[in-house]
Amino acid sequence: MIPYGRQDITVEDIDAVVKTLTSDFLTQGPAVPKFESLVLEKTGAKYGVGVNSATSALHLACMALDLSSDDWLWTSPITFVASANCGLYCGAKIDFIDIDPDTYNVCPKALEDKLVKAKTDGCLPKILVAVHLCGQSCDMIALSKLAKKYGFKIIEDASHAIGGSYLDKPIGSCIYSDITVFSFHPVKIITTGEGGMCVTNSPFLAESMVLNRSHGITRDPQRMSKEPDGPWYYEQIGLGLNYRMTDLQAALGCSQIKRLDAYVESRHKINSLYSQALSKLPIKLPYQDPNCYSAFHLYVIRLNLSEINSSHRQVFESLREAGIGVNLHYIPVYRQPFYQKMGYIPSNFPNSESYYQEAISLPMYPALTLREINHIHDSLENALNG
Repeated sequence: MIPYGRQDITVEDIDAVVKTLTSDFLTQGPAVPKFESLVLEKTGAKYGVGVNSATSALHLACMALDLSSDDWLWTSPITFVASANCGLYCGAKIDFIDIDPDTYNVCPKALEDKLVKAKTDGCLPKILVAVHLCGQSCDMIALSKLAKKYGFKIIEDASHAIGGSYLDKPIGSCIYSDITVFSFHPVKIITTGEGGMCVTNSPFLAESMVLNRSHGITRDPQRMSKEPDGPWYYEQIGLGLNYRMTDLQAALGCSQIKRLDAYVESRHKINSLYSQALSKLPIKLPYQDPNCYSAFHLYVIRLNLSEINSSHRQVFESLREAGIGVNLHYIPVYRQPFYQKMGYIPSNFPNSESYYQEAISLPMYPALTLREINHIHDSLENALNG
């Protein structure tokens, strides 16, 4: 089976983890700050907070921005459920913005239309989670202009996008947002096994996220309510969580990030090979905005269903039967049973609905070979022909 994604682990990666495994620190040691600094070097942001998953990072970001039960969080419906769940963890209400039909990211026009109505209704969002689907940045200039006009904060969900750029600036620079979140799950661009990170240019947001990733506990005397009883003393000054990244995870990340640029370049080469191989088939290939350099975490095609002899499901199942581990990223969040109970109306999101009826994620990872791409082409052609 050719998987849709696969990690690349080298001897150097293994050695880095073993070195940490035999050191004095398996967690809360020097590896996490080192990995944070390496991510900051790549992104240009000022502060990094390593955590145990991107889901945790999204939650910490919402907490730092004081999201509460009186607030709304808006995001794209074409994303993993974590992009919306993070708002529910804080007790907030969730709504969705339809996607752009080309980029599959939040549509700025749909967002603006929804904001106009929300202002009239008195329910403007406090936070927009802007998901960089497949590794391609949202139109951040448009989103940031709306954020300034309507007074909401922006979290970039860049779980797919480390190594990409927008207007020649690295994704994660936080020029147009308050916080950016990365994922280091095994199928992502680089991996720490599981893991995530928040980056920001705000010392206050960073301080909040550092505090809350470790139980809300501080050892800083300036933040304590009284003079320390002794050198052992600490205080819990908030209700935080245990979202810490381990040194084992960070050691792997420190090794992997050395190959970040090479990994993204390889993904672009695979994109070019796919474009050549698939250009004559009745499908829509991924659109690349000229303002963006995608990290190409995913390679999503859309079927021109009116031009083929098979259904969406038949094509998908045919590819699986041919040993190709295709996937679908993603089922619209509002279609999930948990969210359906909240009363979302699918017809309010026509572009997202159309996407869901047509999209298939083909395999995309640096070790994918030309032979495998040719097999994917032949299998896809057969599937489309019924």
